[in-house]
Amino acid sequence: MATKNAFYAQSGGVTAVINASACGVIQTARKYPDRIGKVYAGRNGILGALREELIDTSLESDEAIQALIHTPGGAFGSCRHKLKNFSENKREYERLIEVFRAHDIGYFFYNGGGDSQDTAYKVSQLADKMGYPITCIGVPKTVDNDLPFTDCCPGFGSVAKYIATSTLEASLDIKSMCETSTKVFILEVMGRHAGWIAAAGGLAGHGEGQPPHIILFPEVPFDREAFLARVEFCVKEYGYCVIVASEGAQYEDGRFLADAGAKDAFGHTQLGGVAPALANMVKQALGHKYHWAVADYLQRSARHIASATDVEQAYAVGKAAVEMAMEGKQALMPTIVREQSKPYRWHIGEAPLSEVANQEKKMPIHYITDDGFGITQDCRDYLEPLIYGESFPPFDNGLPRVAKLQNTLIEKKLKTGFEL
Repeated sequence: MATKNAFYAQSGGVTAVINASACGVIQTARKYPDRIGKVYAGRNGILGALREELIDTSLESDEAIQALIHTPGGAFGSCRHKLKNFSENKREYERLIEVFRAHDIGYFFYNGGGDSQDTAYKVSQLADKMGYPITCIGVPKTVDNDLPFTDCCPGFGSVAKYIATSTLEASLDIKSMCETSTKVFILEVMGRHAGWIAAAGGLAGHGEGQPPHIILFPEVPFDREAFLARVEFCVKEYGYCVIVASEGAQYEDGRFLADAGAKDAFGHTQLGGVAPALANMVKQALGHKYHWAVADYLQRSARHIASATDVEQAYAVGKAAVEMAMEGKQALMPTIVREQSKPYRWHIGEAPLSEVANQEKKMPIHYITDDGFGITQDCRDYLEPLIYGESFPPFDNGLPRVAKLQNTLIEKKLKTGFEL
């Protein structure tokens, strides 16, 4: 079989462990020199292919690639760009073929969430639609934990660990000061349509009166009166109230509490701050002193407190993607299959991209308590193994050591550029 080059790209919001998947892809590809020539990484995701901006990872040392395991962010740059259907934007597909052909690319590995797996699936169809053979494997990644078919998504375990830890530590702060200071604390976390990250905050406490006292899930319609009643009860009963709120919390009619009135690059509603909205609600209705915080990018970049389980799984799906390609498989995504929770055991499976694309896995209703404000034991049993283990990065002068890549672009071969 002829040697072909590979194209790897990172897509969507990055995570604390997406570079571990990159490491898995690149290190595994280097074990097949008779099948894979070079691994080119797209600068800023799929845009790198469209613009013919390809990073030659073969110029990076083994040590630099290994350091990706403990480096957060997207080492090669990411983007939010969703390919339209072939009939709507044929030119983008033609451009991809031009670039792939010019650089002898026969393998495509796309590292991302639901929209990214849709892109990966569309690229996999190029062989049929445009007569260019390319092996396409998706590599799962999303902090939202909402990809179907996989037990969990690489990137989520580390966010869950960060949110559970932050909720625990902030709760101790609020509890110690609530007599004369802040009585209500709200932590806003990511999660547009699925409340997995918010649920992770529930790991901080166990039992009546333990914070967080309220969790707001996108899956449970927001009831203003029930929410305020619960806040007031907690303040009177425990002296304070800690709330973990998903950014996607919404009313029964589907309106987001934090709808900012704009759309992002994928057409999703831009959310603009559920924490201050809730804080104002508490202040106006109950008059309690409050404080709020937004975990924002901190939750997805906190490699210093990453879950060892998450790091291991992120690397494993990158490795498996290349191995699947070497086995001649096409249009698949490696998945994580849970064998049991206690002790935690898992293995790698696979799912067709055609079924993964554009699907969202929401929280099962039996993971949420009857009052809609907490997590059940079933949810706790699911979540706890995903935050197990510490995988601290090496430190230099008190700060985490990160990979330092050259990210050298190869010479362009096409005469024309490409405008989005």
